[in-house]
Amino acid sequence: MEIGSFLELEFPKGREFYRGDKNIARLNSGRAAIYHAARVLGCETVWVPVYQCDTVRDFLIKKGIAVKYYHIDEQFNPLDIEAGENEAVLLVNYFGIMSGKRMKSLAAGYKFPIIDNSQAFFAKPIDGAMNVYSARKFVGVADGAYVIGEGAERYLEEYPLCHSSDTAAFLLQRIEYGCEGKTYESRSINEHRIDSEDIMQMSALTRAILDGADYERIEKKRKENFMTACRLFGDVNKMNPRIYYDDSCVPMVYPLVVEDDSLLPRMLENKHFQGHWWSYILEENDAGLFECYLSRYIIPITIDQRYSARELEFLRGLI
Repeated sequence: MEIGSFLELEFPKGREFYRGDKNIARLNSGRAAIYHAARVLGCETVWVPVYQCDTVRDFLIKKGIAVKYYHIDEQFNPLDIEAGENEAVLLVNYFGIMSGKRMKSLAAGYKFPIIDNSQAFFAKPIDGAMNVYSARKFVGVADGAYVIGEGAERYLEEYPLCHSSDTAAFLLQRIEYGCEGKTYESRSINEHRIDSEDIMQMSALTRAILDGADYERIEKKRKENFMTACRLFGDVNKMNPRIYYDDSCVPMVYPLVVEDDSLLPRMLENKHFQGHWWSYILEENDAGLFECYLSRYIIPITIDQRYSARELEFLRGLI
C-alpha cells in the first residue's frame, strides 16, 4: 500500500458503463476483443466483412484464426456467408446507426455471431451473441475494449495487464497544443503501441477514466448532433443514414457520401480531421464493389460530445 508523496490525477468513480465481472472481459483493443470473442466461442474461423479495418483481419490471422470474407449490399445486408459448424460471423454495427432490432435480426441467422459494436458503444448487448465494444471512439482514453456475452470472462487470467500511461500523453497535449504537431506525433506512438501489442487486460489508467466518464452527456450530445447533421446534410448525402436508425442508436459519426474526390482534402485544409476509412480496400478489390464505393466517398462527419450545431453548420457551409 502506497501512502503519501505527490497527488495524481483524480477521476470520479462508479460510473463505468459496463460494470461487473460476470460475462464481461475488459481488454486493450477492439481487435483483441474480437479475437477473444472467437476464442470464447471455440471458433477457429471467423467470417469478416470486406468493409472492415484491416487491423482486425491481421490480428486474427496473427493469433491463428482463419479468416473468410463476405460482402455487403447497399442496405448493408451480409451476402454470400456460408458459415460452417464451428465458424463465427462478425456482424458490424456500422457508424453506430444500426438499431438493436436490426442487429438482433442479423445475429439470429448464425450459430456463433460476434457483434462488432466498436462504432456503437452504447448499443445494448444481444443475448446469444458475443458483443464487442471499443472505448476510445467514444471516450478520451488511449485504448480499451469490452467483450460482453456468456462466458466472456474466460481466459482473462492468461492475459497480462496493459499499461497505457507511457503513450497516453497525447490526451493531455490535445488540451494545450491541439491535435496537430507534437500531439499528432504522440498519438502516432500510441497507435504503434496498440498495433504491436498482443491481447492484454485493460490498463488501470483506461479503466479509471472510463469509471469517471459522463455517459449521459456523451449519449445526449451525440444523438443531438446526429439529428442536426441529418437536417444539414440530408439534401446532399447519397446515403440514407437513418434506414436502420432508432432511438436506441448513439452514433459514432454521421456518414456523409458525396461523390467528389476533392471534398476531403478541402475539409482537411479547414481542420476537419477525419479521413476516408480503410483505403486499403480500394487497393485489394475490384473498383466496382460497393465496399470500394464506401471507402472512396464516405466522409465520417464528427458529431461527438465536444461539438454542437455551430461546428456542424460550419461544415455545412464548407461542403
